[in-house]
Amino acid sequence: MRRHSLYALAVILMGSSARPLAAQDPAQVKPDSIHVEIENPWVRVLRAKLGPHQKLPMHEHPASVAVYLTDVDERVTSPDGKVQEVMHKANEVAYRDPTRHAEENLSDRALEVIVVELKPGAPKAQKAPDAPDPVKVEPEHVTVPLENDRVRVLRTVLEPHLKGPVHGHPSYVVVYLTGLHTTMKLADGRTVDNPRKPGDVAFRNAYTHQTENIGDHTAVEIQIELK
Repeated sequence: MRRHSLYALAVILMGSSARPLAAQDPAQVKPDSIHVEIENPWVRVLRAKLGPHQKLPMHEHPASVAVYLTDVDERVTSPDGKVQEVMHKANEVAYRDPTRHAEENLSDRALEVIVVELKPGAPKAQKAPDAPDPVKVEPEHVTVPLENDRVRVLRTVLEPHLKGPVHGHPSYVVVYLTGLHTTMKLADGRTVDNPRKPGDVAFRNAYTHQTENIGDHTAVEIQIELK
């Protein structure tokens, strides 16, 4: 009986090893390339870096917003073996439904992407305060490249020494596409110094502020407002 039991166990183990592994957390399957930048009840923000021709094993994401810090040329393979080439330009933004896939950087250059995962079942994000909408008060500087029932994505361009009008945001993630040095005057009268490097990310709860670019260069940032 013992011999038969051992044989049966071996067959089970062999069969399980022959099956493909379930998709996993990208931060676990390749921790040297995927880093968690921010995590809270609403979002998890990942920074993905793949070297030239580097591969990322099968993994999965909930619904997410990707902000491409570099040009991207990837081969993406789904669990059923379907393969497609995906290309994006630096500074593009894209919304992705929940997905499971493997990736390979087809380029001779490294790629870098910020992935803002929207947590399933997250509590409602803080609503925008009773303050002007930045899109309405600054349409020449604030545009909406993407909007759906989960997020509204803003692209804000701040010219050197530009002081914008007072406006409000709901809870949001901000990705700095360029270096910048701004000050933010808050509703309580405080002024916050805000120097940033290209590719920096931050999470902010709903608030009202007025931004001034005190730098000598045009600054560009992406704001992913949560609904």
